[in-house]
Amino acid sequence: MASLALTASLPKIRQSGSLFVRNNSRTSRAFLHCTPTYCQASGKDKGSDAMEKGADAAKQGADAAKQTGQDIKDKAASAAEDMTQKTKEVAGKVSETVQDMTEKAKQTVQGAWGTVKETVAGKAEDAKDCVKDNAEAVKRDMDSKN
Repeated sequence: MASLALTASLPKIRQSGSLFVRNNSRTSRAFLHCTPTYCQASGKDKGSDAMEKGADAAKQGADAAKQTGQDIKDKAASAAEDMTQKTKEVAGKVSETVQDMTEKAKQTVQGAWGTVKETVAGKAEDAKDCVKDNAEAVKRDMDSKN
């Protein structure tokens, strides 16, 4: 009879939990009833959270690296632009200096040419006067010998 009651109650036990048969040295067989415990998949949730946090951290790191790269690029472009501007300014100053030096050299050459012309003209006038004086002296000497 006991086995009949057990057979009738097995489907009921199976619906509510698990049935374990355990051999023990004190008892020949003991039926232990275990109710199922439901555990939530918190490991998956925690893993998913950790994965999301890792992805967010990686994204933030990539964004920070991208921003740093952009900052470096901007600073390099700014430095290059500054150097270009300074080069243009220096080139402009050099050009002005060269033009000033050219103008001064031109004035110096013109002044020297004017001085040379005056000197040559003065020497030519002196030579003309000297030739004229000598020609008159030769003419007098020739007239006196004749």
